[in-house]
Amino acid sequence: MITAHKAFTQPAGARNWQQALAEAVRDPRELLEMLELPANLLPSARRAAQLFPLRVPRGYVARMQRGDPADPLLRQVLPLEAEFEEVPGFRADPVGDLDSQLDPGVLKKYPGRALLITTGACAVHCRYCFRRHFPYSEQNAARGRWHQALTAVANDRDIHEVILSGGDPLSLGDDRLGELIQGLGQISHVKRLRIHSRHPVVLPERVTRALCREIERFPGPVTVVLHANHAREIDSHVRSGIGRLRETGALLLNQAVLLRGVNDNIEALEALGEALTAAAVSPYYLHMLDPVAGAAHFDVPESRALDLVDRLRRRAPGYMVPRLVREIPGEDAKTPVTGEVVDNTP
Repeated sequence: MITAHKAFTQPAGARNWQQALAEAVRDPRELLEMLELPANLLPSARRAAQLFPLRVPRGYVARMQRGDPADPLLRQVLPLEAEFEEVPGFRADPVGDLDSQLDPGVLKKYPGRALLITTGACAVHCRYCFRRHFPYSEQNAARGRWHQALTAVANDRDIHEVILSGGDPLSLGDDRLGELIQGLGQISHVKRLRIHSRHPVVLPERVTRALCREIERFPGPVTVVLHANHAREIDSHVRSGIGRLRETGALLLNQAVLLRGVNDNIEALEALGEALTAAAVSPYYLHMLDPVAGAAHFDVPESRALDLVDRLRRRAPGYMVPRLVREIPGEDAKTPVTGEVVDNTP
């Protein structure tokens, strides 16, 4: 057993988010110490962290159960030896990001929408991340290229909605993010803005009044899509941050990923829906795992996924039941998982 060496407390709600981000846990040994976990987990965690670095905010660690290596929050961030397994079908670019480039850092996968890779930085490194191999140094609209990215969007009048992604767009400071939001707001054919972020869940300090003011400056409707996979991720600090986002008038949705050992049981999915609804966030999508190299150990069979959603539909109100979907490269939208065989041939 590794013994903890320092206090293990939830940061105060008023804590500066940049400081909390800078103090995120990056050393597998420290993470295991904080959670009083066996030392025999350390060698494989250190080895796997060389593939994809560990990063997790201390406030998120505080929601994990000490002494439980199978804790569903810990499982999302702890590097494991299984990440070295080479599994057929699991690849570096599982959703075809690099084939949908309109301009550096600007992806156009779907009609009417463009996605901006605003930054490669995240508050947490989720081990199942479909962009864990993404070449951010080459595909990043934020590296002095706001003008170029905005020009690409302005020149394509088919784009009516822009999605800010990454990395995590809320890793940008308020001024930098505000500059981008205001620039998009000046493009007449961009009617809607969508922000995809895990920050409000794993680093709720990020939802500052200043951030909310920047969101409010966009002239059209704004949707904020959160990413929570388990009810225990949503504590009082997260609910407070969500409340501030709600006051901006933004539509709040959640996208979860169905993950083995995290939420692949009916009790976890039902509790997640309850927690989201109580926070006034709509469960929107439940994604099948994107087949990214290094994450096959999270995969849940389609038959199991369909059974879980069917059982959830029988137990919960319709507005608490997310749509089960997967992303198929080259398709014009997310593909509903219905149990029918999908023909991907041209």
